[in-house]
Amino acid sequence: MIKEKQINLKKQIFTALLACMGYVLNTFVWFPRMAPFQHFINVLASVFLGPFWSFVCALLIGLLRMMLNGSSILAVIGAVVGAFLSGILYKKFQKLYWAVIGEVVGTGIISAIISYPFMRIFYGLPKTSVFTYVPFFVPASFMGSMLAVLLLKTLEKTGTFNKLKSMLDN
Repeated sequence: MIKEKQINLKKQIFTALLACMGYVLNTFVWFPRMAPFQHFINVLASVFLGPFWSFVCALLIGLLRMMLNGSSILAVIGAVVGAFLSGILYKKFQKLYWAVIGEVVGTGIISAIISYPFMRIFYGLPKTSVFTYVPFFVPASFMGSMLAVLLLKTLEKTGTFNKLKSMLDN
């Protein structure tokens, strides 16, 4: 029981750290309708923490962006599905490319489609295509995921990846 609480606390702290990094990176580096560093953090969280904590991390970043930066609801909806799917696929297959596929499909396609009705209801988006956000979400999620792959591959080469992974699992 105590060991489970210690693992949980480590994951909570790492989630908070990633959420803070994600908020700061998204605040200072952004493109119109794109937040590649959100997806960068989503893949990192998926690999190190799994689907639940990845979802929580994406939710925290999105809420911070909405509350502090005035971002739209896209900051949340556009991130949580990809983070969760990325975490599920990485947990199931233990391959980095599955985390990337989960992020790009979850965010780039599923979240983009889910976002459309919310933007119509809450922000008065004119009636267009349900695929309105796909051209923005797919490249952003792909770019962010590739940045995460570069970092994770570098961490693997230095041996830091396994140290971090074992620290969070023990």
